[in-house]
Amino acid sequence: MTQSILVTGGAGYIGSHVCKELARAGYLPVTLDNLVTGRRDFVRFGPLIESCVSNTDAVRKAIKQYDIKAVIDLAGSIEVAESVIDPLKYYNNNLAVKIPFLHILRECGVRVFVFSSTAAVYGEPVAVPIAETHPLLPKNPYGRSKLAFEHLLQEFHHAGGPAWMALRYFNAAGASMDGDIGESHDPETHLIPRACMAALGKTPQLDIYGNDYPTPDGTALRDYVHVQDLASAHILAVQALLKGATPGAYNLGNGVGTSIGEVMECFTQLGLRVPHAFKGRRAGDPARLVADISAVKKALGWSPEHTSIESIIRSAYRWHESCLKLTKAS
Repeated sequence: MTQSILVTGGAGYIGSHVCKELARAGYLPVTLDNLVTGRRDFVRFGPLIESCVSNTDAVRKAIKQYDIKAVIDLAGSIEVAESVIDPLKYYNNNLAVKIPFLHILRECGVRVFVFSSTAAVYGEPVAVPIAETHPLLPKNPYGRSKLAFEHLLQEFHHAGGPAWMALRYFNAAGASMDGDIGESHDPETHLIPRACMAALGKTPQLDIYGNDYPTPDGTALRDYVHVQDLASAHILAVQALLKGATPGAYNLGNGVGTSIGEVMECFTQLGLRVPHAFKGRRAGDPARLVADISAVKKALGWSPEHTSIESIIRSAYRWHESCLKLTKAS
């Protein structure tokens, strides 16, 4: 019998890739998503339950109908700048609405909970690369709400809740290697899709914030990890927890820093012109954010496969280009 896994936020960018990888691995991904930010057309790999995690009746019904023993939670709000403007939204969506959800999981005997967390829990880095032992000092409501839920999972587990892992993403990027699904946010705030949109003429230019950082080319250094690699880590986390692995939090990144300047140079080498302009630094943006991924390699046997920035950009651009062609054809 095919094992079913409940994926909250499964209609989103990372969630849809997780569902795709689950299906490829022989699982049935059951998506629970209210479609406020998710896309219905991204739900292609299993059934969709159109609901919020706080709808306890819908959650209970789904768990019983599909005999759910494991949950991958990607539901929530993700924009740092918005979290500063509207902190209540972030504490509600990333923490408060999930409390009744956790009650139902324990009531229904769900054994495993894998949580989509973020490198924002670390705040301003005091050492790079950043290991899981780095101080947890988030600088914004987004990071603080994610960290609060990590603490809740740990304490809930000690009180009889499911075994858990929190996967702390660095910069998720790219699209599925077959061009099937990709990154789509409204508004789009991430560098590589914004660069793709500028290269395709969908936006006038790419704004780059800061070219005076203490880095080799003056632009901020980030750790870009391919979304398909992120997705595979979630499956390994579920499998490990079902076998009795120790709960905990792990970084997911490439383990290598790439500057915005290097990203732009890669676009140029691929023959893609990206109109751009430099703006002043944004408050709170660190010069370097790079993951130490040695712990997750040891615990889950996970390593990223699509490690070159060129392969990440190629996959992202291919998907955005195909979307533009479909738009023009319709």
